[in-house]
Amino acid sequence: MPKILMWLLVLLVGGLVVFLLLRWLVERVSPAPDNLGVENGRLAPCPDTPNCVSTFAADTEHGMDPIPYNGDREAAHAAILTILQSRPRVTILTNDPTYIRAEFRSATWRFIDDVEFYFDDAAGLIHFRSASRLGEGDMGVNRQRMEEIRESYENR
Repeated sequence: MPKILMWLLVLLVGGLVVFLLLRWLVERVSPAPDNLGVENGRLAPCPDTPNCVSTFAADTEHGMDPIPYNGDREAAHAAILTILQSRPRVTILTNDPTYIRAEFRSATWRFIDDVEFYFDDAAGLIHFRSASRLGEGDMGVNRQRMEEIRESYENR
């Protein structure tokens, strides 16, 4: 085998090993936050970083409108659950009557985003929060995800 091909093979294998090691590390250094869930009828606030959206945030960078539902929480809950289960790389961690928590993983690097839904019967609203565990920015992924879920819910 020519020397140049051998070096290319070594670089290719070495690059693959480094990629797999880094991907493994991403999952290990991103534990779940301890402030997830519903407290006093609200989801946790977004951090100052732009990689989070929430229906409880008042600022334009993080804020989104909740999804209205017409009195039938069970049907709204089932619809959101079905939408989540149809998406790739999603793990449902909590599935309670008024709360759903899921983890979304990115395709290549397996970055984890925490996504929560709170069904507010009194207001007839589905509140949500979607936040990246690592980094500062997310290139709009969390907002886009929640817009797609809203659209899927409205078009069901």
